[in-house]
Amino acid sequence: MPAVSHRSSSRRRTISEINMVPFIDVMLVLLIIFMVTAPLITTGVVDVPSVGKSRQRPEHVVEVMVASDEKLRLRVDGQEAEAIALRGLAVRVVALQAGVAATPVVISADRNVKYEAVVKVMDTLQRAGVQRVGLSVKNAGG
Repeated sequence: MPAVSHRSSSRRRTISEINMVPFIDVMLVLLIIFMVTAPLITTGVVDVPSVGKSRQRPEHVVEVMVASDEKLRLRVDGQEAEAIALRGLAVRVVALQAGVAATPVVISADRNVKYEAVVKVMDTLQRAGVQRVGLSVKNAGG
């Protein structure tokens, strides 16, 4: 009688299922860690710098005002503002600078004006060779 091997009959079947218990344990630990640390995380606060007052105001200032309806007005040294079109703005500003390229040009816009309108004004002035173009801002105190 040939020897029968009991080894092949007593061999265990291989389990082809994924063992989920360690995965669940790791997920629960991560969940607890996130639940504990979430209240400790603070949202980022952006500190916008405030604008200080300059020591002295320049003598000659050209101010371009952009109204909420995107119409332009031009004011020189705080005098009465005159209406002007975007096409004639560059020529008029260069004439008001009277050959002094260092004369500052300030753009002040209404709060409700589209950003695009302000950029168009800046672009027009810079293409005309105006060197000092700035934006008017409100002081943090008022």
